[in-house]
Formats: sequence, C-alpha cells, structure tokens
Amino acid sequence: MDIEQLWEKAKSKTEVVRSRVNGLATDSLTAVPYIFLSESAVNEGNTVVRKGKIIVERPLIVLPRDLPQFEGFDFEEDLGISQEFVQTFFLMRGIRFPSLKYNNMVSDLEVDENSLFKCAGKHKKMLEREENVTTALVLGPDECWQLSLLLYVASLAGRCMRTDIMKLLNGLYREDI
Repeated sequence: MDIEQLWEKAKSKTEVVRSRVNGLATDSLTAVPYIFLSESAVNEGNTVVRKGKIIVERPLIVLPRDLPQFEGFDFEEDLGISQEFVQTFFLMRGIRFPSLKYNNMVSDLEVDENSLFKCAGKHKKMLEREENVTTALVLGPDECWQLSLLLYVASLAGRCMRTDIMKLLNGLYREDI
C-alpha cells in the first residue's frame, strides 16, 4: 500500500476513544502518553497494544519554514518510506504540524488475545479507574499506526488553537503597557 492509501485509511479508520484533558504546552515540551490499539494482521481476533508517548516540542502558532522532524515512528522500517518523503507528502497536501519536532517512544508492544472492541473497553475502564486524564486511547489500522498517532496529535493542537492565540495576544498586550 502506498502512502496516499495509508493516509486515507488512517484518516477514515482512526478513532480517539479517550483523549487527554490538557492540550499541548505552548512554552515547553509536552509528553503525550497514549495507548494505541489495532487489530492484529497476523492473528485474527487478537489486538496489538502499543503503549508509549510522543514528545512534542513547543507547538508554534507561527511556523518556521523548516519541515517537521518525526523520530521514533519507524516510517522507513515499517512502511519502506523515508522521513523526507513523509515530510514532502504532508507539505504537498498543505498539512502543517504546529511544531518542528515529534519524538515517538513506544515503551510497550504486546498482543492481547481479546477482540479490538473488548480490549478497548478494558483499557478505557482502566484509565477511568485510575483517573488518568493524560493518556489517550486511540484505535486505528495496524499498518499505518504512525499516521493515526500524528492525526491525534494534530487534533490536540487544533483543539487548543483558540486558547493559545488568546494567550499570545494577551502577552503582546501586556508587553505594550
């Protein structure tokens, strides 16, 4: 499958079951922990569970001309495409990420013998029981998990844009006084 097909699949099949409460910090690093679930391509009926976090460096409203850097997403290894190709792919579609650097760190990769539906319910209940408001629960296709996670992070940035712009304007107003 080429990157265009993978992108379309990620856009149509990614589901954020539970998002983090807070947005992205505008003045520091933000760790975005996640649990990503997908149906196993190898064992039908099983679920692949990826746990990790994406470190987003200062999402900027005014973007520099440089292209974003994606580390730890294994584009080359899993999809056979270079990071530069992914950057160009997004650029050609007018997609801009509000930061220069995204570093994905998968801390745990396992297979759950339950269906995706049961596994999602189990993890959602666990997060609620722990009152965990920082970890997201995201479902998507296994073959394009990287793109699904980038869609989730981009949605966080979009969700916070109005508040971030107000903070920026208030800061500029205070500097003028």
